[in-house]
Amino acid sequence: MEIGKYNDLTVKSLAMIGLYLTDGESDVLLPKKYVKGNPKVDDVITVFVYLDNDNRAIATTLQPFASVGDFVFLTVKDVNTHGAFMDWGIAKDIFVPYAEQREDMEIGKQYLVHLFIDDHSERITATTKWGSYIEKEHDLEVDDEVQILIAEKTDLGYKVIIENKFEGLIFNNEIFGDVRPGDISRAYIKNIRFDGKVDVSLQPIGYHHIEDNKLVILHHLKINNGTLDLGDKSPAESIYTKLKMSKKNFKRTIGGLYKDRIITVGDFEIKLIAID
Repeated sequence: MEIGKYNDLTVKSLAMIGLYLTDGESDVLLPKKYVKGNPKVDDVITVFVYLDNDNRAIATTLQPFASVGDFVFLTVKDVNTHGAFMDWGIAKDIFVPYAEQREDMEIGKQYLVHLFIDDHSERITATTKWGSYIEKEHDLEVDDEVQILIAEKTDLGYKVIIENKFEGLIFNNEIFGDVRPGDISRAYIKNIRFDGKVDVSLQPIGYHHIEDNKLVILHHLKINNGTLDLGDKSPAESIYTKLKMSKKNFKRTIGGLYKDRIITVGDFEIKLIAID
């Protein structure tokens, strides 16, 4: 039975206070208020298992904001002389000892934390010193599509956490819309440097994405009577606002459409060529 994670457990017995569930080796109580439907003995149900205030395993059908091993932004609910307590979506708050805080945490603020099992207390614990939990070895390749969590702003851009495991960076010149810490989105591996560090783009990479971009541009042309007020000299911000596309990909795509004699291209306008 994994503490701090979801488990598929079998109903062992029914009681007035809830259900006793088992994984075949150990049992855990699912309190009555969390029981859904009318489960019977030997039914298998999915529950989240955590530790109560007495350090005993307890099950819930509530869904926490994160599991052990995850990186997540949580909000501080309380602070005392021992540390901070954060809301993670279930009855018990998650504890961040002072020793696990990069800076003193404040009530009401959100922080990026990593959830782990403390070796000494054996409790589920959070830390804002999440950098030490990033996996250094990866098998990422350029052009891979990945999920990222925006971690924090830097002078160069934004640090991101890739696939809940690895660290990457989106450079400022790759950002065309609103990006905020805590955002989760799809992204693309742009470059893997000699030291293994990973550069990420919010835009698709490579020429094989041009066909998709062509469809986007042609769609906008058709719904605007064959004219689009974007061209070679349009600012990147305007292109991204209208098409959700980087200027580099935009120019590459309209170049292909121009060579195929589908559009004409001006400094601030492109037009569909009428075909008889």
